[in-house]
Amino acid sequence: MELIYTGKTKDVYRQPDGSYLLRFKDDVTGTDGVFDPGANTVGLQIEGAGRAGLRLTQFFYEKINQAGIPTHFISANIENNEMTVHPARVFGHGVEVILRYRAVGSFRRRYGAYCSEGQPLDGYVEVTLKDDDRHDPLITESALEMLGIMTRREYAQLEDLTRRIGEIVRDELARKQLELYDIKFEFGRLGNDGRIGLIDEISGGNMRAYRHGSAVAPLELEQIMLS
Repeated sequence: MELIYTGKTKDVYRQPDGSYLLRFKDDVTGTDGVFDPGANTVGLQIEGAGRAGLRLTQFFYEKINQAGIPTHFISANIENNEMTVHPARVFGHGVEVILRYRAVGSFRRRYGAYCSEGQPLDGYVEVTLKDDDRHDPLITESALEMLGIMTRREYAQLEDLTRRIGEIVRDELARKQLELYDIKFEFGRLGNDGRIGLIDEISGGNMRAYRHGSAVAPLELEQIMLS
């Protein structure tokens, strides 16, 4: 296999058959040792986080595939912390899509003059560029089109998929008396037809989940969901 990318929480390899392998690490994003799914730096290492993230990712991807939503997921090898995926072409140098059900994290920091902590949001969708040097700046639909990153039609598809996937995740968490506050997705163009599909992971490391008003840590989330 050829190592083609070393990320904050995963390494990516190209395989001889054209598929890709994602190897999950125990690193999680945050600042000063505090977990934060919205951070663009590795803040701490949690033993077992990689395997827990992969187990939860497999769980959600299988649900999403069953719903007929395009994804890059092929299979997972839990023992080796590895996931095999179809190739995908990211938008620009990569974008992240955040779906927000409550005002927390960076949304609260930005708009604190207009909202209270934990205030309900109506499935608000926002897009940021993957750009660590510029702290993953927010970008509008108009700017995405103007800069040639995606078309308005693609943006509409991406927004629709985000809400559909978010509802699947939200409903599954609710079965365990958990509430989804926000979650971060990544998308790419799949196959020769360029259809938009979900890529990367869906784990405790890229969402905020609460139970009885208290935040649930990534490893605890995996234990609750898969027990």
